Amino acid sequence: MRTTPYRSTPVGRAALLERLDRTLRSRGRAVLTGPAGVGKTEVAQAAAAEATSRGETVLWLAPQPADRDMPGAAAAALVASVPPSALDGLPGPQRAAVAVLCREATAPDTGWDPIALRLGLSRILRTLAEKDPVLLVVDDTRHLDPDSADLLRFALHLAPPGLRVLAVETPAPYGPDLPYGDGGAALWGDPATSASGSDDTAPDGAPVALWVPSEADVLLVAPLQADEIAELLVHHRLASRMAGRIHRASGGNPRLALAVGRSLADARTPVHHAEALPLSGRARDLARRMLAPAPPPVRAALLLAALALRPTTALVRRAGRPTAEAELAAAERAGLVSLSENGAVTFTAALLPTTLVHDTCWTERSEAHTALARVVDDPVEAVRHRALATDVPDERLAAEVAAAVETVRRRGNSTLAAELALLAAESTPVPLGRRRIARLADAAEEAARAARADLAMRAAADLLARDAEPEDRIRARLAVLDTAGQGLTDLDELYVHAMEDSEDRPALRAAVQLRLAVKHVLADGDPVRARAAAVESARLATSVGDRHTAAQALTQQARMDRVLGSTDAERTLAEARALEMADRPLGVRNAAQILTIRHALFDDRLSEARDQINALLPLVERRGPVEDTIELLHTLAAVEARRGQCAAARQNAHRSLALTLEAGLSPGPAWYTLALAETAGGSFARAASYARRSAQASEEEGDHVFLSRSLYALGRVQLVTGDVAGAVETLRRVQEGERAQGTVDPSMLRWHEELAEALLAHDAREEAETLLADVSPVAERLGRTTVLLGCDRAYAQCLAAGGRSEEAVGLLVETADRFAALGLVLEQGRCLIALARVERRRRRRSAAQQAVHAAATVFERAGAAPWLELVAENPARDDTAPVGGSALARLTDAEVRLARMVGQGASNQEAAARLYLSVKTVEARLTRIYQKLDVRSRAQLATVINTGPGSRVVAAAAGDGHG
Repeated sequence: MRTTPYRSTPVGRAALLERLDRTLRSRGRAVLTGPAGVGKTEVAQAAAAEATSRGETVLWLAPQPADRDMPGAAAAALVASVPPSALDGLPGPQRAAVAVLCREATAPDTGWDPIALRLGLSRILRTLAEKDPVLLVVDDTRHLDPDSADLLRFALHLAPPGLRVLAVETPAPYGPDLPYGDGGAALWGDPATSASGSDDTAPDGAPVALWVPSEADVLLVAPLQADEIAELLVHHRLASRMAGRIHRASGGNPRLALAVGRSLADARTPVHHAEALPLSGRARDLARRMLAPAPPPVRAALLLAALALRPTTALVRRAGRPTAEAELAAAERAGLVSLSENGAVTFTAALLPTTLVHDTCWTERSEAHTALARVVDDPVEAVRHRALATDVPDERLAAEVAAAVETVRRRGNSTLAAELALLAAESTPVPLGRRRIARLADAAEEAARAARADLAMRAAADLLARDAEPEDRIRARLAVLDTAGQGLTDLDELYVHAMEDSEDRPALRAAVQLRLAVKHVLADGDPVRARAAAVESARLATSVGDRHTAAQALTQQARMDRVLGSTDAERTLAEARALEMADRPLGVRNAAQILTIRHALFDDRLSEARDQINALLPLVERRGPVEDTIELLHTLAAVEARRGQCAAARQNAHRSLALTLEAGLSPGPAWYTLALAETAGGSFARAASYARRSAQASEEEGDHVFLSRSLYALGRVQLVTGDVAGAVETLRRVQEGERAQGTVDPSMLRWHEELAEALLAHDAREEAETLLADVSPVAERLGRTTVLLGCDRAYAQCLAAGGRSEEAVGLLVETADRFAALGLVLEQGRCLIALARVERRRRRRSAAQQAVHAAATVFERAGAAPWLELVAENPARDDTAPVGGSALARLTDAEVRLARMVGQGASNQEAAARLYLSVKTVEARLTRIYQKLDVRSRAQLATVINTGPGSRVVAAAAGDGHG
């Protein structure tokens, strides 16, 4: 018997595992099916681990490919895995047959008795199932030898209900007679012949049926979604910031996705340059193995589909494959492509067509392009295929391709425009040096507009290897910088060369300084240098009449002015906005308008921000870059979360993530937004998961801005869920990061009030009060009213901890009312939770309960599910107060946590480690606890802790409702 070790739920498979459990319980049989590498074995292992945890016996049969040609191999392995006691009751003939099967030394060297062996195996399984429930897992059925399949089929037919069976199988697309698959007989075998076992040899690589399954038995293990691929990468400590690109490359196949991720990790080129995934390594090898079984006719049809821009079965047929439908249908059964009802062909993983094209010789590719050029119905596609069919530069052909770029751009296909621009440059004869260089510069900029880092790098590398003018070199280098996304580390050399080439060229220097301003804030975390670069960029751009660059530079200057607490921020932003709207139609260039909306969010002018987003977003979606659409959705989600419109916040956050992954951008900012939305109206656990993912991606990118934001989101969740020590540690990292960056304005990231409450809960009231005293004057000078309200809520709790409960109650009531008047209902609810705590400490149970009910009403109306659960855990009793009755009400929250640990047997050293305190601090705190409770020993303390009304401490007592 083999029992599998405990495994956590595989990423993205929770719902499938629930369905599998229901199927096994109701039907006793289940089949997990899906393409190789999709994760069937992991799902089976998780199901087996769950069965083991319930006390069931798990038999795991994993035949290997060599076993298929060894009669009885799988059956022998199964018998060898059961405990010897299961064989004790076998009659003599059955025991002898089993001994022969297992090649026991004492068994006579004769063939086994098939009837006795069938009955013997059946009896063994029945004996096991009579003692405890048994789960038999067969992984995978392709490798079962025919004799073992026959024995198992008979035994399962007679098995009692206590024996459940899970079969793992990978369908085989290509049957033995039909080169393109047999439509199902190879998949399940023929039931008519299976019953007798006389002709049950499935074709090589095809799964063997152990029973005739119904549709309800078969569960498809589907590919993972893009966000699940991101979680998988995080789980395996791989770079998650390219999750969207890896999902496209892998088609959601976990094995292929991990191989791609590891290939990127092994690549010498920084990952943010790797839009084109590596052509070698384990990812390519896996793709080749997936393509290898395809017969030559299928491979030829797939090559045509891989080279076409809009492949269909009809196009492949016209291009020279008269049996295209059958060939592509076979590829679909192999999991290589999917076919729509109108015949459109889509590869299941983007790495498959690139690998196929890469491994095909030039002659075959040229012939295929020539065939496609003759049959496509779009002139742009025709000229593309003609250019790709030749390796001889031709200026006439290059000019046709260059002309097609503008046509494609008008259609809105920026990716194809970038590909064609580079093709036009590479098709230009070398003697036409200046024309080729100009086209390479155009191609680099076209690639930047399409966010295609691979094409920008190719164009730039070709251009920089030639005798290009400084202007062209700068254009190419700036294009590479513009496609780097959040990842601006490791690019210092590009900036240095761009500065050298822009000497005495004000327009070019302005463009370079603008990129430096972005780098200084994102990669260097230095807003002072970022502002200086933006000021210089704006000055230079204005001097040469470049309104577009001037508007962008002024926007960046205004952003840094806000960070640094300058009152000039709004004036500078208004100037940038005026230039931007005069330079381009509304919706095309939107940096200043988006920053204006962000400022409204920071100031809690939420209705104004929402209205501006709703007016601008449709225009940006039609005319503007996808990055602007994503930024607006980020902001809208944050606005709705702040307003307490929780469902809308989550919806817009998920939209932003979907667009981010589709565009191949870093998911760090989108995950941060999802953390905010989940904190407001989803799940604290999911919020923490998204915040951690965002932090990891931001660290990978070297993005200081979003690292601070994601840690802030994580710290809030840790505080509210009771991990006070974790919250203090996380929020201190935010504090250190923001101070290192010189951030002054407290409205952009409101970590001060959160850290103050965490410090108070951690028994550091003086430090909390000092922090509030430092930030409040800054907020007052800048007119950040709602920042002051958040500080008031934290300060009120400091008052209560200092024995000034009456003042605390008054301040909390006033603060809750002011938050309500501003429409900040979640903040109002947090104040009410804090009020309930203080009233409970004053032993005013009725007032405390009223505050709890009021908070619950606020959260219920907002759809703030996690907050509602927090206050509704026990509405009849105040869980925000310490347990143990009125005696423990004398303790602070930090003292309650320590008392609880010590009462449960923790030593001073253990408590110090868990609370991140020194042993001396623990000893001093215990002395105060003993004095307050009038106890003299740990035993007496444990008695007080474990008696009285309730025995549970809410870990985040001081942080209840704070997030």
